[in-house]
Amino acid sequence: MEHVSSRAADTEARSLAHWDEAGRAGMEAFYALAVEDYRQMVAARDWASDLRGSAVDGRVRVLDVACGSGKFPAELMRRGLASGVDGMQVEIDLLDPSVFSIAEARSVLGPPFVLRAEHPVRLQDLDRTIGGFDVAWATHALYAIPPDEIGAGVARMAEALRPRGFGAIVHATTASHYLRFAEAFRATFVPEATPFTSAEQVTDALRAAGLDPSSSTLRYTVGTDDRAVLEGFLQRCVFDDTVDLATMEAQEPLAGYLASCRDDGTYLFAQEVHVITWTAEA
Repeated sequence: MEHVSSRAADTEARSLAHWDEAGRAGMEAFYALAVEDYRQMVAARDWASDLRGSAVDGRVRVLDVACGSGKFPAELMRRGLASGVDGMQVEIDLLDPSVFSIAEARSVLGPPFVLRAEHPVRLQDLDRTIGGFDVAWATHALYAIPPDEIGAGVARMAEALRPRGFGAIVHATTASHYLRFAEAFRATFVPEATPFTSAEQVTDALRAAGLDPSSSTLRYTVGTDDRAVLEGFLQRCVFDDTVDLATMEAQEPLAGYLASCRDDGTYLFAQEVHVITWTAEA
């Protein structure tokens, strides 16, 4: 019998529902593999230089968009960001529609980060009076914004920057595991679900907002032969824990995609990620 997910077709709502204490086990299983995303992006460029170059009068204000559980600042700290910014404080605002996520991100902050404010809202709903940031970043953060709203979201992020401020969005492309898996899962179980937003759509939205983004590409592979970790990782990739791994492996077209990633009992997932940056207009 064909499986039909009981989760909502609204991808954004489904995502938000999984950012809570009840979803912690799935979150931890996901990050057993997804921690590599943050290692790769932190190694991809000199973020300390970006922050130093954006500082005004010895301080830099950052907006962390859809901050999630704070894995990006945590990895920056692990890689020695404090010494890289010469002891300068990095004042950070955490934005996320999930108060659970904000609490998680807050809990990992340490030098050079100093919490400045919290904004428990969607990016596209951020109050227009909030802005003037030197830096705004969104790292693997915008997938669940509906494609027909990504323009408004990206425009609001850009508006939050001061003139000549630095913006960065790290996001998977349509060739990545994240987007390929999400599309195969949607086609198999919830064809009415809102598709994930891709890096290509983010770049188009930035250009539509009048910006001139630059982009570099990261390619890497994550994998596991631990089926419990694998199931949790895949379920969290689509914010749906109603479909178990055996069912995913049995029903097409998702089964075919997963088979293409399997090598003698080990699953290997190829990621292609764009690091998209821009400078706000003067």
